[in-house]
Amino acid sequence: MPTIDSPNLYNSPENLLAERTIVVTGAGDGIGRCAALTFAKYGATVVLVGKTIKKLESIYDEIENSGYPQAAIYPMHLGGAVMKDYRDMRSSLENAFGCIDGLLHNASVLGDRKSIAQTNSDEWLEVMHINVNAQFMMTQALLPLLEKSVDASIIFTSSSVGRKGRAYWGPYAASKFATEGLMQTLADELANTSDIRVNSLNPGATNTAMRRTAYPAESPDKNPLPEQIMPAYLYLMGIDSKGVNGKAFDAQPK
Repeated sequence: MPTIDSPNLYNSPENLLAERTIVVTGAGDGIGRCAALTFAKYGATVVLVGKTIKKLESIYDEIENSGYPQAAIYPMHLGGAVMKDYRDMRSSLENAFGCIDGLLHNASVLGDRKSIAQTNSDEWLEVMHINVNAQFMMTQALLPLLEKSVDASIIFTSSSVGRKGRAYWGPYAASKFATEGLMQTLADELANTSDIRVNSLNPGATNTAMRRTAYPAESPDKNPLPEQIMPAYLYLMGIDSKGVNGKAFDAQPK
């Protein structure tokens, strides 16, 4: 097993996630799509959460055609969902699976890169709602199902600008700082009282649509593809990270 400081070097056994049910938000695109495929490849039943049904159906079909465990689709628009929607989600997942063993909070929005002085308040609220409030509501709603697992993992997606603020990244950076705070608080609350571990993971610069939007002048090829950063996701979602709690990880070496 690698040290917890280098999850990017993790070498996963083929059946790492067998018989585990894992919820992935933002599963239709980029890192979320790749994580869903990777978790399924390693044996998990994946619940695909996203707002665009066509994209979810595409990844569902890819999982099915690959012979991996059958996935499930749960359409949800995090920008408009309220607490009742997450409680309904819990009921549906409980009826279908009984418990869940993993939750990857991957979905987020970038917002426009402007100075704080120029940032529109509606845009600020939208970014905070999707990147923070939705994660809080979903986590709170699904905790009873995670508590039924003997080895549950929650991964919050962080960012380098959520660990050190950067000019013109206002709402996104603030939302990722809040994500780190939510992770740390929840991890501390669950420490020694639950089989749920809670950590954050910064994907780093990755060749995704969000990255290309944030850095339009950057050559996409300089950054790794989502597939190349999956070892860290597998490490944190699998049994070898049991007992690792409240840590902030990087998916790429610094």
